[in-house]
Amino acid sequence: MRFGLLGTGPWASRTHAVALSAHPRAELVGVWGRRPEAAQELAAAHHTTAYRDLDALLAECDAVAVALPPDVQAELGIRAAEAGCHLLLDKPVATTTGAAERLAAAAERAGVRSVVFFTLRFSPETARWIAEQRVTGGWSAGRADWYSPVFGGSESPYAASPWRQEKGALWDVGPHALSVLLPALGEVEPSGVTAVRGPGDTVHLVLRHASGASSTITVTHSAPPAAAGVSAELRGSAGVVQMPERVAPAEAAFGRAIDALLAPERHDCDLDFGVRVTRLLEAADAQLPPL
Repeated sequence: MRFGLLGTGPWASRTHAVALSAHPRAELVGVWGRRPEAAQELAAAHHTTAYRDLDALLAECDAVAVALPPDVQAELGIRAAEAGCHLLLDKPVATTTGAAERLAAAAERAGVRSVVFFTLRFSPETARWIAEQRVTGGWSAGRADWYSPVFGGSESPYAASPWRQEKGALWDVGPHALSVLLPALGEVEPSGVTAVRGPGDTVHLVLRHASGASSTITVTHSAPPAAAGVSAELRGSAGVVQMPERVAPAEAAFGRAIDALLAPERHDCDLDFGVRVTRLLEAADAQLPPL
């Protein structure tokens, strides 16, 4: 499958471009970015072509991999779908439910496939654990915590990201936490979300699932490096289970997302799931004071 890469930032260069270049059934045919000089540099590093004209790149592609801020992704994803390109998107798919729904509708009209890259759902260790807990069932409670030091003193390349500074951890890593809990505990209606803000960009969520289960989520980019960590657990009739640590690098997980887009069957992490996650994030955000 011929892929165009939209985006030139650290996530695009460290994860998307590396995985696309290495994948045996993908060809990286070009790179487009909002900064032409960065697109030229990234394209040269992967022996492909930098495009200044997005439509020209879309005409050469079967699919696009998008590593752009979510509000930009939603707009350009519609454009790519209308050009007949399958969509390998990042989370969250948009920053409003309306934009996410318009993107999903465009993909449906165009008949293109979609996969949204929730890292934990494509990393072998965590993906296997999530699938096992879905089969086990009987879970009545869950917890997912993502303590990130991006704004807490680490030298993260993502700290300067304007959209992360504006939207905070809720929108950046909140989707990961939801992608872990929803498969095992069931869907959540927006009315089943309660949100409060903690220090910095910390957000605490309480979720009421349609299954009758309940769960909590804490996400932050303001954790000191010594307090950083990712964890999740489920409790129910089978006991208490904890999610294993993710070992595979992000580019390996992204390779599995490419596999999912290439597969003929629809993946659970498609645009429909992306819309549902966006709806919950928007419901939580509406209850919070501005950062």
